Amino acid sequence: MSLTTSYSRRSVLTFLAGGAASTLAGCASTAPRPQLIASYPAPVAPTPAAFAPPPVDAGGSAELDAMYGTMTDGGFVIPAVPYQKINPRYYRQRVVDPTGERPGTVVVDTASRFLYLVEPGGSAMRYGVGIGREGFAWQGEGVIQWRQKWPKWTPPNEMIARQPELAKYSADNGGMPPGLRNPLGARALYIFQNGQDTLYRLHGSPEWQSIGTAASSGCVRLMNQDVIDLYDRVPTKARIVVWQ
Repeated sequence: MSLTTSYSRRSVLTFLAGGAASTLAGCASTAPRPQLIASYPAPVAPTPAAFAPPPVDAGGSAELDAMYGTMTDGGFVIPAVPYQKINPRYYRQRVVDPTGERPGTVVVDTASRFLYLVEPGGSAMRYGVGIGREGFAWQGEGVIQWRQKWPKWTPPNEMIARQPELAKYSADNGGMPPGLRNPLGARALYIFQNGQDTLYRLHGSPEWQSIGTAASSGCVRLMNQDVIDLYDRVPTKARIVVWQ
C-alpha cells in the first residue's frame, strides 16, 4: 500500500499567546483554552509491510522490550511500559513519510494520534501520542524554540485560579521539581509561533494509557521512552506543523 505523500497547505491564522518562555503550559486535564485555527487534511494509510511494527505475542518482543523497558535517565528510573496493552499502531516505528514535509520537520497528526519526525530519503519516525481534548488542541505552524531535559512544571495562573491546590507549584514558588510525577515527564519541547511562546509543549508522560486518546489540556504527550528518543533526534529550532 502507498501512503498519501502530498497535502494542500492552507493559511495559518496567527494568535496572541501570553506568558514568557519560563511559564509552562498546564499540560493536564483542565478547562479549555481558546481554539487556534488552521486546517491540514491528513489522511493516513496503513503502515507498509516494509515498515511493519515488530510482531508481539503473549510473551512480548525483544525489540519492544528494549524500546519500552525500564531505563535510567538523569538520575530517575523510568518504569517499563506494558506495551502489550497498547495498540501496536502507536509503537515507535519507522514508516514511509506521509507528510511531504522537508527532513527535520515535526508533524503532529492529531486526528490519527501520530507524531512524525521527517527523515531524509522518504521515511519518518512515527510516535503514538495523546492530544488535547476537543477545544483544547493547538493547530498551526511553529518552531521548537527550546528543549529541556527533566523540566520543572509551572501551572499558569488561570489553572491555579481553578485549582488553588496547585499554588504551591506557582512561578513564585519555583514550580514543581523534575521527576516521575511531573506532568512534563522526562523531556519537554517548547512550541513558539511568531517569536511568542504558545504555552504548548511536546512532552513526556508516565500515563501510557493516554496514548491514542484526547485527554490533556492541549499539549502533545508521548511515552517517556519515546519523548527521550524524539528529543535526541529533533534538530535545533525544528519547524513543527500540527494538523487538526
